Amino acid sequence: MLTASPTVEPVRNIDSMDSEKALELEGTIMSVLPGTMFRVALANDHLVLAHISGKMRKRFIRLTIGDRVKMQMSPYDTAKARIVYRL
Repeated sequence: MLTASPTVEPVRNIDSMDSEKALELEGTIMSVLPGTMFRVALANDHLVLAHISGKMRKRFIRLTIGDRVKMQMSPYDTAKARIVYRL
C-alpha cells in the first residue's frame, strides 16, 4: 500500500531579519559590555542592548563610547538591536 508523503516546505532561517521588516534607527553608544555587546541610547532616551553585525565584526570595526551608529531592530523585540553601520 502506497501512502502519499506530505509536502515539506523548506526551513526558513529564523535568525535573519528581513530587511523590509527591520526598523532602521540611529543611536549613540552609552556603554561597552563584554562579548561585543553595547548599550545604545536612541533619540527618545530609550536604551537598547545591541550587538555588532557579522560584516562589522569581520572587518574589525571598532566602536567606543560616544560613537553614533545605525541599527536594525525587529518590530517584535524593541529591547534588542543589531549595529550595522558606524556614522
